[in-house]
Amino acid sequence: MTLSAPNDLLRNLFKLAVAAADPAQTIPAALPEKPAGRVLVVGAGKASARMAEIVEQQWGPSEGLVITRYGYARPCQGIEIVEAAHPVPDEAGATATSRMLELLEQAGPDDFVLALISGGGSALLTCPAGDISLAEKQALNEALLASGAPIGKMNIVRKHLSRVKGGQLAAAAWPAQMLTLMISDVPGDDPAGIASGPTVGDPGTSEDALSIIRDYGIAIPQSIQAVLAAPTGVLPPDAKALSRVENRIIAAPSQSLAVAAIEARNQGIEVRLLGDALEGEARDLGRQQAAHAMDIQQKLKPGDKSVLLLSGGECTVTQRGDGVGGPNAEYLLSAAITLQGAEGIHALACDTDGVDGAAEVAGAVIGPATLSKALAAGTDAEDSLETNDSHSFFKAIDSQVVTGPTLTNVNDFRAILIEPATMIHD
Repeated sequence: MTLSAPNDLLRNLFKLAVAAADPAQTIPAALPEKPAGRVLVVGAGKASARMAEIVEQQWGPSEGLVITRYGYARPCQGIEIVEAAHPVPDEAGATATSRMLELLEQAGPDDFVLALISGGGSALLTCPAGDISLAEKQALNEALLASGAPIGKMNIVRKHLSRVKGGQLAAAAWPAQMLTLMISDVPGDDPAGIASGPTVGDPGTSEDALSIIRDYGIAIPQSIQAVLAAPTGVLPPDAKALSRVENRIIAAPSQSLAVAAIEARNQGIEVRLLGDALEGEARDLGRQQAAHAMDIQQKLKPGDKSVLLLSGGECTVTQRGDGVGGPNAEYLLSAAITLQGAEGIHALACDTDGVDGAAEVAGAVIGPATLSKALAAGTDAEDSLETNDSHSFFKAIDSQVVTGPTLTNVNDFRAILIEPATMIHD
């Protein structure tokens, strides 16, 4: 095995994991025959335009509106594709969301609505409740992203400040029949958490949202306080307006990890799955998994198979500095510091949507030479971690993974390759 082979292997496994979640692979089997009568197609998320493209390949030109991230549009024949901002919403997303609600409100009992929902839809579907302004919603989103709050808690807050989340998009189409096809990017694959569940009810309350805001010390204006002081429009799971909705997950992190595991085993590598729903601070998980990898390596004997640790989920970063980074890069930076150049251990961590944090970088790779390369480049790993500047760190040593828009999103993909200590590369 040559020095470059471990990184090549890890990059290929990531590529296969992303391909397994491509809507072109998942939509055809999940899509029913096109119903007779009026059909509306709506959607939001980083994968939604690709999903719409594949729907029209199966159904032909269709009526509808889908909102995706800037740069993620796909050519469609009848479905209108609108690009908007993520992870902080903008006016384009707000305007398109209002138009989508108006379109759905025209639906009748004999109409059929196909909703295409994927990760990223929470920011892209933007319709603030009460008197909350878009600027106030943007400021809260930025504060939540910097707070280190897990995605589940962020989504609880988002739902109760919205006119579209927590089942409210589906309620707008009542009494039409609705089928929602979802690509999961949330730990546990709870449909209510994907894009903040625009077609899924939620038992949470506005008090739950207010408690989260308080727990993370986030200041909020009077308009948000007023909305959370009373019950919001979020629907309970048993609401009548949701009785004609079917929510179906068609791609999930576990499926992508399974594909990568099969390929690794085919190459004679022992695979250990650490879970597809891991959460927590990225730097903490990086340190823990790196220590685990070193412990495994110490127990390997000459002639043993190499071991691959695979995990998924969604880590968070509590913003401490003003650097440019993301959960996957910060995870790897922390892991590299823990490994201290340990021979025979390589790792990759990337977001399957191609965007780690808010940067147009999927993630990075590390190996035994990572810290020495950084030293030669004049970059300090500890300082970069302290200032949350992980993307700049990996850019300086040419170890970033840049994919461009992947047109899907099943969350983070992490892989650590552990070779017996006797397998030293030349």
